[in-house]
Amino acid sequence: MNQKDYLIPANTKRSMLIFSVFTPIDLTIFLIGVGLTLILLMALPLENLIMALIALSPALIAGVLVMPVPNYHNIRVILKNIFIFYTTRQKFVWKGWCFTNGEENQKQIYKR
Repeated sequence: MNQKDYLIPANTKRSMLIFSVFTPIDLTIFLIGVGLTLILLMALPLENLIMALIALSPALIAGVLVMPVPNYHNIRVILKNIFIFYTTRQKFVWKGWCFTNGEENQKQIYKR
């Protein structure tokens, strides 16, 4: 192995994340959800199941959104990618197998 060869570990981006999992926006979303849940727990009467679920729903939704997922960052990123895929115009241009796409070859054939 030469001195110029470097091995880069697969998880180099994790050092830029908070707790190796969260971005600042992820923590903000989660903390807002937990804060709203605490306010709702104090404000709502929790005598029945429906009210308890309503009070716990902001923290549960925020927790699901920032939950890590393999091959993506988290559920929020998956939902964002799905939204962008279905709301933007998809244009796939066939370029062929070669770099010039045959244009130079056609010009050379017609010059002969």
